[in-house]
Amino acid sequence: MATKHEQILSYIKKLEIGHKISVRQIAKALQVSEGTAYRAIKDAENQGYVSTIERVGTIRIEKKDKGNIEKLTYAEVVNVVDGQVLGGREGLYKTLNRFVIGAMKLEAMMRYVDAGGLLIVGNRDNVHEIALRAGMGVLITGGFDAEESVKKLADELKLPLISTSYDTFTVATKINRAIYDQLIKKEILHVSDILIPIEDTDFLYGDDKVGKWHEMNRKTTHSRYPVIDKDMKVQGIVTSKDIIGEDVNNRIEQVMTRNPMVVNPTTSVAAAAHNMIWEGIECLPVVDDIHKLLGIITRQDVLKAMQMVQQQPQVGETIEDLIEAQLTDCSKRNNELYQFDVTPQMTNYLGTLSYGVVSSIVTTVGRRVLNKQRKGDLVVENVTLYFLKPVQIESTIEIQPKILEITRRYGKIDIEMYHKGVVVCKAFLIVQFIDRY
Repeated sequence: MATKHEQILSYIKKLEIGHKISVRQIAKALQVSEGTAYRAIKDAENQGYVSTIERVGTIRIEKKDKGNIEKLTYAEVVNVVDGQVLGGREGLYKTLNRFVIGAMKLEAMMRYVDAGGLLIVGNRDNVHEIALRAGMGVLITGGFDAEESVKKLADELKLPLISTSYDTFTVATKINRAIYDQLIKKEILHVSDILIPIEDTDFLYGDDKVGKWHEMNRKTTHSRYPVIDKDMKVQGIVTSKDIIGEDVNNRIEQVMTRNPMVVNPTTSVAAAAHNMIWEGIECLPVVDDIHKLLGIITRQDVLKAMQMVQQQPQVGETIEDLIEAQLTDCSKRNNELYQFDVTPQMTNYLGTLSYGVVSSIVTTVGRRVLNKQRKGDLVVENVTLYFLKPVQIESTIEIQPKILEITRRYGKIDIEMYHKGVVVCKAFLIVQFIDRY
C-alpha cells in the first residue's frame, strides 16, 4: 500500500498543468497533516513537478526533460528577475522559446514578435498589448506598472505579464546567466540517466531462502542483489560472500548486509563513482526519498557514462573547463612543465589567485600527468596544499609536477608552482585509478 507521501505525490502529478496548490489545500483534500503535505510538495518541487513563486504561490508545471532543460518557464523568469506578476498567472507554467528586447521602433519590433517568446520592454502600453495579442509574454523593466486593460488581456490570454525593478541590461544578463547555468546542468550526468530500472532489476525479499539466491545466480550470473521488504523499500544487499557456507534454507535477511550504501536519482554519476571506488562496491541500489527501490547502477555503467561525457563537446563552460583551456603543456622529454595565466575570474576579492582555483589547477595537472603514464579514469582521493606567497591577477605561473609513485591502484604526485622563478605553492596529490572488474 502506498504511503501518505506517495499518495500526495501521485495526487500532485495528476493535477492539471497550471493548477495552483497549497499546503492547506493538499492537507484538507487528502486528510493528512500540513507537515506531511509540506514535505511532499517540496519533494515534488525538487522533482520538477511544481514551482514556487514569491507573491504568487506554488503551481503545477510541466516537468522538463534534459532535451529542453535550457529553456526557461515564465515562472523561472519571475524568480530570476525578482519579478511581480501583474497578470496571466495561469500561463506561468509555459516554456518560452526566446526573449526579445524591445528597444526599437514598433515597426522594427514587429519582425521579432511571435508566439511563445518573452518581450522585455519598458513602460510602452501599446507594445504590451500588441505582444500579448501575438502570443508573447511581457516583462516590464524599470519597476513600471501596466494599464488595467492590459492586465485583463493577459489574464484572458493566459500569458504572463511581469514587472521587475531591474533595468533591461540587467534583466537580459540575469536571464542569459540562468540559461547558461541550465546548459551546464544539462551536461552533468545523474544516476537517473544510467540506472537499470526496477522492471529490469533482479532483487530478493528478506524472507526468501538462500536457495533462491543460488537459483537467481544460475539464471542471471549476477552475484549481488538488493534485498527489499513488501513495500519495495531497501533493507540490505546480499552478495556471494554473504552466502558462502550458509544453509540453503536460511532466510536472506539473516545473511544480508544491512543498511547498504544507496544513491538517489539526482546524485551525480561522478559522486556515485567516487563512493563506489572508495568503498569497493560493484553495485548500488537507487532509491527515492522514502527508500523505495527504483533500480540499480553498476560500476560498468558508471565507467561507460564517465567515458561518454569526456567524449562529448562542451556547451556550457564551468570553471574546470576554463582552467583546462588555459593550461598550456610546455613539457620537454622527461621534464613535465605547465603554464597558467591568472585571469580576473580566477581571483578572490583581494585580486589574488583563489584557493579553489589552485586546487582545481593541481587536480587538472595531476590528471594530465598520470594519463600520460596510464590511460583510464581516476578519482582524486586527497589534495594537500601549501600556500607560500599570493599570486596577483594577470600573472603567469609555471607548474612542475613530479610523479612520486604509481601502482595499479594508486598514483602520488608532488606539484610545485612558480612565479618569476619563486615557489608560490606546493601540493601533494593522491589519486585512485578506476579498474574494470
